[in-house]
Amino acid sequence: MTEAIEITTFKLAGCTSAAFIKANAELDRWLQQQPGFRSRKIVMQGDGHIVDVLVWDSVKAGKSAATRLMNELADSPVHAMIDQSTVSWQVLPVLHAV
Repeated sequence: MTEAIEITTFKLAGCTSAAFIKANAELDRWLQQQPGFRSRKIVMQGDGHIVDVLVWDSVKAGKSAATRLMNELADSPVHAMIDQSTVSWQVLPVLHAV
């Protein structure tokens, strides 16, 4: 199995980064229960884009969890806090790690 990195970038839709992080508590708990989940980090770029980085055991684990998240947490307030027109999402296999 090859470790994978999920990278999602987006702009917030009229909320602060602090409010967004607070609203993610439910998602964080959900992620910690998903098969293959290793870690999550959220950062903000200088231009205001949020970069949400998750580490998974495999590409399959990451993509599978993303599908379940959109179904199981469809009513999460987090989705409304994201400018959906700015979302870029990918799950990529790790080629090298130290």
